[in-house]
Amino acid sequence: EKKPPKETIIEEWRTYSGLPQKLSLPSAPEQFITYFEENDRPQVKLDRNLENGMAVSMGRLREDSQYDYKFVCLSHNTLRGAAGGAVLMAELLAAKGYFD
Repeated sequence: EKKPPKETIIEEWRTYSGLPQKLSLPSAPEQFITYFEENDRPQVKLDRNLENGMAVSMGRLREDSQYDYKFVCLSHNTLRGAAGGAVLMAELLAAKGYFD
């Protein structure tokens, strides 16, 4: 109901740490979300392999009249998505004891 300031959103993204990071899983990126201040980032050529392709690159957060804010988000479809996502999920299940 209340629109947060842009700085609050960016700070939340920069400090976010999920369960894979807390458990220090082998495939988990150290920093899951990286926010870029530059107006031309993220870029596929420069940012797709961030944290071995397992991180999400974000940038260009700006106000929007319809949805409060809009931004650009980039992730590697194969590494973060299909293949890497499956490996990370298996590591998480193993760490949580599902294979015991």
